Order: sequence, then C-alpha cells, then structure tokens
Amino acid sequence: MDIDFSLFQQVINQSESEKNVAARFYDKAVKTNEVSENGLPIFKNVTYVEIRLKDNNTEVFNQPASSEKIRRFPKEYALYQLSKKEAEKGTPLEQFAFLTAAEIATCKNRGVFTVETLAKLDFEKVKNLGLENEHVLAQMFLEKSENNKALDNFIKKELEYKREIEALREQLTVLQRALNEKRKNNKNRNEEKR
Repeated sequence: MDIDFSLFQQVINQSESEKNVAARFYDKAVKTNEVSENGLPIFKNVTYVEIRLKDNNTEVFNQPASSEKIRRFPKEYALYQLSKKEAEKGTPLEQFAFLTAAEIATCKNRGVFTVETLAKLDFEKVKNLGLENEHVLAQMFLEKSENNKALDNFIKKELEYKREIEALREQLTVLQRALNEKRKNNKNRNEEKR
C-alpha cells in the first residue's frame, strides 16, 4: 500500500494557484429533487470547493466546484483527486480515531491519506514529514486490526460449527422420530399377531 510520492511531488511542485487565498475541494451529499420508490429523498455526491481569504476567517465561500474553480486552483484540485485515489486503497485517515483533525490535516498536507500508508512509511520519511507519533499509532492500529481479524475469523468459524451442530441435532431428532415410529409400528404388528 505505497503512496505514489512522485505523483504527490508533482502536485506539490505545481505553481501556486493564488496568493492570499486558500482553497479545499471536498465531497458533499446534496439532496436532489428526486424521491425513491418508498418516498424518501435521494442524495448524490457533489464536489464542493471551500475558499478562504488570507487573514479573514469570517468570510468562507462554499460552493459546487465548477470547471473555472478547478482551473483557478489546480494544485488543490489535484491534491483532492490524489486523496480520493488513495482512499480507495485503504482506510481513510478520518476513520482513524487516534488522530486529531490537526494531525489528519498535517498528514494529508504531506501526501498521506490512509492509515495503511502512514503505517508503512519508512522511518526516514516519517522523520522528514514530522509524523513520528502518528506513524507509531497507525502501526499499532493495524496490528490490533489484524488481531481483530483473527478473532473475527475464529468467531465466524465458531458460528459455522454451531449451525452445523444445530442442523445435525435437527436431523437426529427427525431420525429419532422415525425410529420411534418404526418401533411403534413393529410393536403394533406384534400385538396384532398374538
């Protein structure tokens, strides 16, 4: 699960989109005018862009990402695309309960979008990125996940065995009834012969 750091480097090396402006692309669920068969609203994912002006925290512009916004902020859009590509390969950092929002933003800013990528970084890269604590937590998380998978597999096997045992008990009950019925019929025939 290696991140393509060369692709990330290309994104980072792109010229600045705009000075004194910060942009972030993200997905947002938007309610459509459509309704499902059972009468519930239908939602769709729409790519949005958040634009912030430097030194002005009060004005934040959130709007659907148009082609003009993508051209205006190519570096930010490329980073958004890269993060989506990486998230398909592993566990998104947002699902990693051990990282704060600031740590997640730091990781993403350095081209690390999944827990697996963070855990597998070599020590030199981790040190260069300043992610030592996050790296250790990700490795521990994945180790525990592997242990949980083994436990989960054991539980699934146990349930499978319990189902087989129950099915065998049901078969045994059916056979016991048939045997009792056969004995009863034999007993009745023997009594009739006397």
